[in-house]
Amino acid sequence: MNIYLPIAELSANIFFLAGMGGAVGFLSGLFGVGGGFLLTPLLIFSGVPTSVAVASVTGQVVAASTSGALTHYRRGGVDLHLAAYLVATSIVGAMIGVAVFGHLSKTGQLDLFIALGFLVLLGTVGTLMLTESVQSLLKQRQGVILRKRQPSQHNWIHGLPWRVRFRKSRLYISVIPVLVIGLFIGFVGALLGIGGGFIMVPALVYLLRVPGSVVIGTSLAQVVAMMGVTTILHAVQSQSVDIMLALSLMVGGTIGAQFGASAGQRLRGEQLRGLLALLILAVAIRFGVSLVIPPASLFSLTWS
Repeated sequence: MNIYLPIAELSANIFFLAGMGGAVGFLSGLFGVGGGFLLTPLLIFSGVPTSVAVASVTGQVVAASTSGALTHYRRGGVDLHLAAYLVATSIVGAMIGVAVFGHLSKTGQLDLFIALGFLVLLGTVGTLMLTESVQSLLKQRQGVILRKRQPSQHNWIHGLPWRVRFRKSRLYISVIPVLVIGLFIGFVGALLGIGGGFIMVPALVYLLRVPGSVVIGTSLAQVVAMMGVTTILHAVQSQSVDIMLALSLMVGGTIGAQFGASAGQRLRGEQLRGLLALLILAVAIRFGVSLVIPPASLFSLTWS
């Protein structure tokens, strides 16, 4: 059954869209991350205009992250003080990102910039994750005992000025890296249509030493607030949010996430990180291929 997507200006099978959302939702539940970094590329590869794909996925990310954020909040797994700092600067970053998004769209450079952005971002993150997971698996096979660094252990970041005490996370650290992380995630999320959880969580754990008991919930709370504002900004400024597309993806994503969460309990952390890294690298390679293969039509007509 086909439905018309008014903003994307094309018809699509509703079961195909729901199935795509379900597949990404399954992977999101399996790996414990938001699906924006997968869903946006899949929509682009399926023929949805880049601007519509990026803007519409922001709404889907909000819906997919809300239930998880509420669950962690009820369990006491959200550091609201830390989340407030992250949200404040991520909203500023989102505003800058939407402004850059609109400028690139007007100049006709959006598709190229999005492809390059995903290639560099996913390629870097995927390579680092795969290297870390492979090293961990090899050490385990060799019988090496892996000692996790405790939240109380400090690095050079903890020596920066403007320290703030985050009681829930049991941290007394400089607020500068917190603000920088929020600003970067907000900018990238608005520009590429991703929640940024797969960047936020490692940054909070490895850079700030946020305890695992609150890191996921805090990240989800930041994603909900940031992407909610981003969706509104895209709808008002770029007018690229397709409600019909977003709703179709939400339905499938909600169902798929439940099955993915159950399947994820059967795999070890190192295995999950390795599989996720391979998936991220596959998407990055696909964007890299699209940059070097000539298009089917070298010329197109557009109206502004």
